[in-house]
Amino acid sequence: MEKHLHIISFDVPYPANYGGASDVFYKLPAFQAQGIKVHFHCFDYGRGQQKALDQYCASVHYYQRTEGHKGFSSKLPYIVSSRINEELYQNLLQDNHPIFMEGVHCTYLLQDDRFKERACFVRLHNVEYQYYRDLYKNASSPIKKAYYWNESRLLKKYEANLAGKATFWGVKEADNDVYRHEFGCKNIEELSLYIPDWKLSAEEGIGSYCLYHGDLSVEANEKAATWLLEKVFKNLAIPFVIAGKNPSEKLQKLAYASKYSCLVGNPTEKEMQDMIAKAHIHLLPSYIKTGMKVKLLNALFNGRHVVVNEATIADSGLEPLCHIGTTANAFKDLVAQLYHQPFTEDEIRLRNKILVPRFNNEANAKKQIGWIWG
Repeated sequence: MEKHLHIISFDVPYPANYGGASDVFYKLPAFQAQGIKVHFHCFDYGRGQQKALDQYCASVHYYQRTEGHKGFSSKLPYIVSSRINEELYQNLLQDNHPIFMEGVHCTYLLQDDRFKERACFVRLHNVEYQYYRDLYKNASSPIKKAYYWNESRLLKKYEANLAGKATFWGVKEADNDVYRHEFGCKNIEELSLYIPDWKLSAEEGIGSYCLYHGDLSVEANEKAATWLLEKVFKNLAIPFVIAGKNPSEKLQKLAYASKYSCLVGNPTEKEMQDMIAKAHIHLLPSYIKTGMKVKLLNALFNGRHVVVNEATIADSGLEPLCHIGTTANAFKDLVAQLYHQPFTEDEIRLRNKILVPRFNNEANAKKQIGWIWG
């Protein structure tokens, strides 16, 4: 008998050029390969309709997100209230197929009695209230700080209320434990991120430069890049490249203030992967503890030495594969130590042992199918 599944996504997940989109998009070919008929529903707020989704789904539906003041609610987090959509609910009510929600963002239907008897599943990309709390701590604008603080406050109440209403899959056990211990959630399992078709391609030997990569329009990422330029590389005669989407003028000026650093804005996917392969050290400090970073996995699958702080690696199980520094001086020391240190076959072997069995889209899809249909 054919198996049909509704998937609701918080965004149009193609191009899969950021972490959340990547996890959503690469589920689709994995489910298709297992014979699952996916009816895909997504909120479009700027990315537009994407033909790439049609090849993996039995049907694709787009809905407008209610942005701006019309999407705000005094009682619900904005990420949820701006995605309440009756047209979506009417489409879901046409049958009795299981419903899989990508992110807390898409879960308002769990408050609706019409879906009380449906089999419902939620992917947690982060513990959202902690994610917004970290954004609040790292925002510089008073308006953004106020928004993030309020969103975190509302999300904590909302997530606590949500925890008994579906089966949940978190990206790491530390996030699951928050749901278990803080919210009393009894139905939650770990499900590793779905990733691009990466084969472990990290090469032995010595690369050419140090690299930080990320979406540079995200304030926390710009802050990390700035910290590296000002606190770690300021007096180091070692080449340092920053690469990513939509860098600010301020960051570009800072990157070119030293003859040893430069910035590559908006590289293509091929250019980015080429830079990752040629780098010798990947520096990935973070200010967000919750969730799993796709850029970390990209560096581990496709790059050489990886230097992180506690927030990047926290409770991920990937600690043996990284060099961990807690201060600017510790980062500086690690860069000086590793820059002339070849990346070895033993390190590749260890990555192979830890990464390959865990981040496997086919195994992930089979696991999910087992949980959904028993």
